[in-house]
Amino acid sequence: MSTIIETKKLIKNYYNGDLVLNVLKSLDLLVKKGEFVTITGRSGSGKSTLLYQLGLLDKPTSGQIILEGVDASSLSENDMIDYRLNKLGYIFQDYAILPEMTAAENIMLPLLMQGLPEHLAYKKSLEALERVQLAHRPDNLPSQLSGGEQQRVSIARALAHNPTIMFADEPTANLDSETAEVIMNTFVNLNRDGQTIVMVTHEPEYTELGHRTVELDDGVIVGSEINKRVA
Repeated sequence: MSTIIETKKLIKNYYNGDLVLNVLKSLDLLVKKGEFVTITGRSGSGKSTLLYQLGLLDKPTSGQIILEGVDASSLSENDMIDYRLNKLGYIFQDYAILPEMTAAENIMLPLLMQGLPEHLAYKKSLEALERVQLAHRPDNLPSQLSGGEQQRVSIARALAHNPTIMFADEPTANLDSETAEVIMNTFVNLNRDGQTIVMVTHEPEYTELGHRTVELDDGVIVGSEINKRVA
């Protein structure tokens, strides 16, 4: 498999007056195309910060982030926005779907921002909902959906434009165990179809569903283990 994500000496600091918080410390990471990589570690270890860096949602203090052979630092602000919109998909623990829009409309929004005609965006939204077993709920508002269904809408929105890489930040954090299992099975099935996934989780049983688990501690990688699923 070819490399799809690479970081070189990635550093992320936060500043508060004279105080410097070193969150990521000269971190090197490789992710292969088609991999399902889980990132774990104790609270405050830098997991979500790393995910935001890899997903181009925040800029590093120094170092390189290379996606599909392209150094992100070489992209203009507009090119970076276009890359995120067209190439990357995001799933967050709070779902991040708009309450006044239906399930289909939430999925259509980024597609319309890409310039897709409305009828094609709607068609793709229905196809995405079918992939997450919600084909029967396109016209429901988030308030009419359970937490697990809202998260599946979030997944459908992330995959509707066939992203090169999908990023998920604690996607089961607000869900009961039964619903969380449904969500994780969705990720496994997407990955079996070839989707590259990088997911932050603190749940040991979910790390084992990926191909490889990367463990962070105090901003550095302290372990990278192939899971039993592919061992």
